[in-house]
Formats: sequence, structure tokens, C-alpha cells
Amino acid sequence: MAEERKQSSRLWLWCGAGVLIVILFFTTRYLMRDQLPVREVQVTRQELVTTISTDGRVEPEENYEFYSPITTTVKAVYVQPGDHVQVGKPLIVLDDLDARAKLASAESGVKSAQAQLEAATHNGTQQEQGAAAADVTRSRIERDQAQKDLDALTKLKQTGAASSSEISAAQERLTTAEASLHAAEQSAHSRFSPAEVARSQASLTDANANLASTAHIVAQTSIRAPITGTIYDLEVGRTDFVEAGKLLLQIADLDHERVRAYFDEPEIGGLAIGQKVLIKWDAKPDREWHGHIIQIPVTIIANGTRRVGEVLVKIDDSDAGLLPDTNVTVKATTSSEPNALSVPREALHMENGKAYVFKVVNDELVRTPVVTGISNETETPILSGLSEGDWVATGSTSGQSLQEGVPIKVVR
Repeated sequence: MAEERKQSSRLWLWCGAGVLIVILFFTTRYLMRDQLPVREVQVTRQELVTTISTDGRVEPEENYEFYSPITTTVKAVYVQPGDHVQVGKPLIVLDDLDARAKLASAESGVKSAQAQLEAATHNGTQQEQGAAAADVTRSRIERDQAQKDLDALTKLKQTGAASSSEISAAQERLTTAEASLHAAEQSAHSRFSPAEVARSQASLTDANANLASTAHIVAQTSIRAPITGTIYDLEVGRTDFVEAGKLLLQIADLDHERVRAYFDEPEIGGLAIGQKVLIKWDAKPDREWHGHIIQIPVTIIANGTRRVGEVLVKIDDSDAGLLPDTNVTVKATTSSEPNALSVPREALHMENGKAYVFKVVNDELVRTPVVTGISNETETPILSGLSEGDWVATGSTSGQSLQEGVPIKVVR
């Protein structure tokens, strides 16, 4: 009997121990399961800068391009790419033999047109004016003689010495002489009609335009530096054959450059003249340049598959060191808040268009609604709902979603 009671006690002991172990196991499992490992950050005040990044291309503020005005050969080249030249220095000379022949022909054409206009406005050349004066004198003499003959015959008729037919014939001769005199006088004073004068004037205008165009072409065959600057592009060498319109060289003052940046259409509304811009070039990753916007887009254009607006950025650094036609990245600062209360963007959650965060209170998560401002790439400004010094969760290290009321352990 005593042995049976002893075995029964042992059984109850083992059962109690088993129950205790099970309770401890599930309690430990429960506690471990609910302690969600999370990362947290403190709500702080800091300068919150909002930027927009895009690509761009460097170009001189004033670029001078020279093209061949004619099809010819290069006679001489006096510079090399990278040369810094003074204003007026000879750069390139083209063979201008044909151009000068055309210039001489154009000059001759102007002189001929001038002579024609002179004749039209002064009633002919000097020879023509002399011949016209002689015609007037001869016609006047013939008219006077015809008048004398008519007068003499009229007197003779009164005495019966002349017939009526003779009088009629003399009258016809006088009428013809007067008509010839009138025609000669008109020719002497208005040989050319207003339309002929206008045509001569137009011919002179065309001849002068042709001369100016030809002279301009001849002048373009000898290229001199229009500014003090750098030869950054040279396309030809001595004796090269060039077609009309061929690019010969480009020169610019590389101390005054700008960037033509291409911002996507949705971003243009945030841009304004004067905004600061950071410029980077992949060829010099350890260096950056600074500038500001001087012109915002006036229209939208197609750039490959993108619709963009062109923005001009003046480079403020005195020694830029950027080469023309270089592809760069630009970052425009669209807003800056010097003392903004903010949290990382990953701490922010959205539901039905309303923002909230998980605030850490006494090692538990508390869902807290917040009102936010405009986020930048990493931070979101908090307008209300949090105070400086609060702690918020940014996520769990286990990949589990955050839930309100769940006990946590912070992983730093």
C-alpha cells in the first residue's frame, strides 16, 4: 500500500513537471514571438532640401561657328585644337580664286546698272542727249521754214500768183514739221518712262545685293578670331577639300559656359529662375560645379522617348574646366527648409490617402496619424502628429509587417 502511494506521488510529480515545462515552453514561445525586432529613428529637426535631377549638356554662353561659304580647298590653317587665341588672329584661309572672279563680275554688274540708271534719270547718255538736241534744232529749223513758205504763198494768193492747192500743201508741211518738233522736244526731255526708270533702279538694287553677297563670301574665306577665346573644335587641315556649308572650326570663351538641362514635363512646375543647381561630370567624379537657373522652359519638346523642357543653367564657378558638348548630370534645388521636423520616408505609411507612422512608446508600436509636407529623396517633413525627440519605427529586421500594440525589441 505504501509502495502504491509512493508510485502515485512520483506520477503526479512527473505530470506536474511536464505541465510546468509545457507552460514554460509556450510562455517563452509567446513572448519571443511577440517581441518584433525593429529599427527605430528619432524625430529631429534638420535642413530639408528638395531637389530634381536630370541630364544636361555643357555649351559656351557665346559660341562662334565657322562654315565654308563655297566648295573649295583649305589654303592654310594657323591654329590647333585647344589653342587660346587673341581677337583678330588669323585662323583659316580658303582658296578664294573663283570667289574673287565672281566679285569682279559683280562689281562690273553694279557699274553697268549705275550707268543704265544714270541714263534713265538724265534722259539718256551724253551721246544720246547730244543727238536729241540736234534733232530738236533740225526740227525747229524745218518748222520755221515751213511757216515762212506758208506765209509767202498766202501773200501770193492775194495777188492771184498762188493757188489754193499750193496753200494746202504748205499747210500740211507746216503741220508735219510742228509734229516732228514736238516729238523731238518730248524725246529730249522725257526719253524714258517712269516704269523704265523704276526697272533701272531695281536692276541697280539687285546688282548691289549681288555685290554685297559676293563680297561677304570672299570675306568669309579668310577667318580671323572674333573674340579672345579657345579653339575647341577644328574639323579641317591644310589642303583639305571642303563642300559649301562644311563646319570648319568653333571658338568660344570657355570661362563663360552654361548647361542646357532637360527636365521632364511633370517636374517643370517646380523650377524657377535663380534656383541653385549642382553639376557633376562622370569624367571627374571627385569634383562638382555650381550654378543657377537663368531661363526656364517656354515650350515642351520631344527628346527621344521623353517630353522635356530645356532649362539654361549659368555656371557660377570662375574656372569651370568643363568641355563644350560634355554630358553632365544636374540637380536643381527646388525648395529648402532650414529647420524642418522630419522622418525618413521609409517610416511613413499610407492608407486611404492618409499618412501615419508607428511611434515607439514603452517598447510597443502605436499607430500615429501625421500630416506631412513635400518629401525629398530621403526625408519627409512632419507638419503635425509628432514632436521633436519622438521615436518611430522604420521597419522590422525580420521582414514582418509592423502592427499596432505589438511588443518590440529595438535592433540598432
